[in-house]
Amino acid sequence: MSETLMLAVVLVPALIVAIVFHEVAHGWTALMLGDPTAKELNRLSLNPIRHVDPVGTLLVPGMLALAGGPVFGWAKPVPVRKDRLNNPRFGMMAVAAAGPGTNLILAAIGAVLLGIAAAAGLAVAGEEQGLLTTGLFYFILINVFLATFNMLPIPPFDGSHILEGLLPPSMARAYDKLRPLGMLLFFGLIALTWFAPDLGVLENTIGPPVNWAMDQYIGLAQGIAG
Repeated sequence: MSETLMLAVVLVPALIVAIVFHEVAHGWTALMLGDPTAKELNRLSLNPIRHVDPVGTLLVPGMLALAGGPVFGWAKPVPVRKDRLNNPRFGMMAVAAAGPGTNLILAAIGAVLLGIAAAAGLAVAGEEQGLLTTGLFYFILINVFLATFNMLPIPPFDGSHILEGLLPPSMARAYDKLRPLGMLLFFGLIALTWFAPDLGVLENTIGPPVNWAMDQYIGLAQGIAG
């Protein structure tokens, strides 16, 4: 199996699972806090077809992976109506936190499975077994990266909803007016990673927490492997 094809076989399923669970977590949390919009639109399903954005979930991360860039993507956002939440301010914070929180749980599950695979000797025994452990490693990394990246306080990322909920009402209203500029800021951030790599934008912002979290998860896997 070529290295490029192997990378695609590993990354695409891992990214789809990470993104779909991330979005469904938003919808379920919103439902528990009073907003049934996602349920009404049948977006609480784990069926990837209901959540996959052909560009954001497949094309963009695939191209970035092949180009050696940072791998990230997005799905069709699960609809949440702030006005239908029982406590809109707290509710939006909880709904936002549910996505990254779910990714961290998935990363922990991946670490446990990686430890079990290593203990069973699958880490070094043949191409298929090597593919399994490589896939689990990237599954952990993708979930950690997705959770951390989404916590950036840039609209429409989850971190922006959490920050808005923490701000005083007057500042929160002013911050909310920045949302139409959110995607411009997002693509500006990505452009900097490509055209000004020496600035180390991602490395200096989310790099340290991603590296720290990966150390913890790999440590968990090593502890299980013995």
